[in-house]
Amino acid sequence: MKIGIIGAGNIGGNLTRRLTSLGHDVSVANSRGPQTLTELAEETGATAVRVEDAARGAEIVVVTVPVKAVPNLPSGLLDGAAEGVAVVDTGNYYPKQRDGRIDAIEDEGLTESRWTERQIGHAVIKAFNGTFAQDLLDRARPEGSTDRMALPVAGDDQAAKRKVMALIGEMGFDTVDAGGLDDSWRQQPGTPVYGLRADSKGVTEALAAAAPERGPEFRG
Repeated sequence: MKIGIIGAGNIGGNLTRRLTSLGHDVSVANSRGPQTLTELAEETGATAVRVEDAARGAEIVVVTVPVKAVPNLPSGLLDGAAEGVAVVDTGNYYPKQRDGRIDAIEDEGLTESRWTERQIGHAVIKAFNGTFAQDLLDRARPEGSTDRMALPVAGDDQAAKRKVMALIGEMGFDTVDAGGLDDSWRQQPGTPVYGLRADSKGVTEALAAAAPERGPEFRG
C-alpha cells in the first residue's frame, strides 16, 4: 500500500519505521523539507518528500503534526491522493503546553479532530493519538496474543475507518471502534483511554468511562 506521512516527530517517525518494515511504500514529509529526513529515509527505505507531495498516489495519509500547525498545511494537500484516500489524524490539542487557544474547539465544543477535518477539507479518522510512540515498535503482537494491545479508532467514513483498522491490525494491534468523529472526545488527552495500554475489553471500558468536560490543564 502507498502511504503518505506528514510529520516526522516521534509518532510519524515510528509509523514510518513500522510501516516500511511491513513492506509498505511510504513517503514522509515534514515542515523543514526532505533534506532533513535523509537519515530516516536511509534507515527505513521511505522516500523523503515535500509536504505538497506526501499524499501523491497515497491510499492512506497520516497527518501527525502539532494541532497549531494544521492550518499551515498547503491547500490542495490531498488533490493527488488515490481515490477513496483515508486520512488519519493523530493530533492532540494542548492549549497551554503548545497550541494556544483555538476558539472553535473551546467555544463551539468541536472535537479536535473535527476541527482538523474542517481545516484540511477532508474527512479524517482519529487514531494513534493516545499511543506512546515507542509502543508502535515494541508492543506489536501477533493476532490472538494475550498481551496484544488495542487502539481506539474514531471516524464517520466507515470505509476509511475499516481501511485504517485493518492497517493497525497488520501492525500488530487490535482496534476498538470508538464511534464517529463527534464521539472522539472519548480518546482526547485527559480521558481514561489516553495513554492506556490495554486489550480490547479494557479500551472499551475506558471509552465508556470518559466524561466530555475537558480538564483545566487541557483548556485554553
